[in-house]
Amino acid sequence: MEITELNRLTERIIGCAIEVHRQLGPGLLESVYEAAMCIELDLAGLAYEHQKPVPVVYINFNTRLLKEGIHRYRM
Repeated sequence: MEITELNRLTERIIGCAIEVHRQLGPGLLESVYEAAMCIELDLAGLAYEHQKPVPVVYINFNTRLLKEGIHRYRM
């Protein structure tokens, strides 16, 4: 995708988000904004994937508390 095409797409997506915020304002649950954003993206004719799974690797240092798993090494 060309940078100008990417910029136009980004502007359209941000425009949808601004419209959702204009219509609903602040303070609602995330799920409300998500549903409204899907409607705006549909109206704009933009394809999207709703709630797509994203793999995440979580490392907890194998300790109860984070500070117990952090050690300073001197060279």
